[in-house]
Amino acid sequence: MGSDFKAIPLIDISALVEKIDDPSMADDKDLLQVVRLLDDACKEAGFFYVKGHGIAESMMTEVRDVTHKFFQLPYDEKLKIKMTPQSGYRGYQRVGENITKSKPDMHEAIDCYTPIESGKYGDLAKPMEGSNLWPKYPSNFDVLLENYISLLRDLSRKIMRGIALALGGPVDVFEGRMAGDPFWVCRLIGYPVSNDIPEEQRTDIGCGAHTDYGLLTLVNQDDDICALEVRNQSGEWIYAKPIPGTFVCNIGDMLKVLFLICNFTNIFIAIKT
Repeated sequence: MGSDFKAIPLIDISALVEKIDDPSMADDKDLLQVVRLLDDACKEAGFFYVKGHGIAESMMTEVRDVTHKFFQLPYDEKLKIKMTPQSGYRGYQRVGENITKSKPDMHEAIDCYTPIESGKYGDLAKPMEGSNLWPKYPSNFDVLLENYISLLRDLSRKIMRGIALALGGPVDVFEGRMAGDPFWVCRLIGYPVSNDIPEEQRTDIGCGAHTDYGLLTLVNQDDDICALEVRNQSGEWIYAKPIPGTFVCNIGDMLKVLFLICNFTNIFIAIKT
């Protein structure tokens, strides 16, 4: 993190969402103000809330509701979409299977990834080839999630366009050959009460401290549970308290790597010139 921030900024990105694809957007004062706020948030905290993002709060709530219903199913029912190597590591992950820094996390999850056809990326991607596994109950799970993921992909693209401008680059710098065909990950996570977990398996860690490896993460939190924490430069943990209708966003390791690569390339060109 970049500072000893005490709170996570809330940014209304409605102007960016509405105008970022407009060829004349560079002259829009409201959009440029959003870009400045994104720049400050990424430098100071690496985390920020977004509102005015265009995804209906009712859909965000419905996604959480169907996820709760799935995790309330009997264990045998959840195992019908169990994650395996044969499924391309997609599907249901039981409590304790996810490991962070050598410690089991006290959560269960459904992992969904970009579908990959056989041979699309050669031998290197073979372990991740496959399609997502959707439960039969709730009955609308697959249609709802596929629609939701499509909306999140477009929202993420627009936020990344804003971040590109904040870095002083072309609006589409993270598209094309660099990141125009993104590999997305969607994790639906449940944190069961401790009584549901055998005592010998229990720890006090829902999910261990970590950084995300991608470009950008959007988190849809339960409205009534305060669990997510963010650490500032001094090591102090700041609660990311739920704000209904918002996503919590954080930038990931890949963005830092691309930023360093771009800076190195610019320095090299300057020296060569």
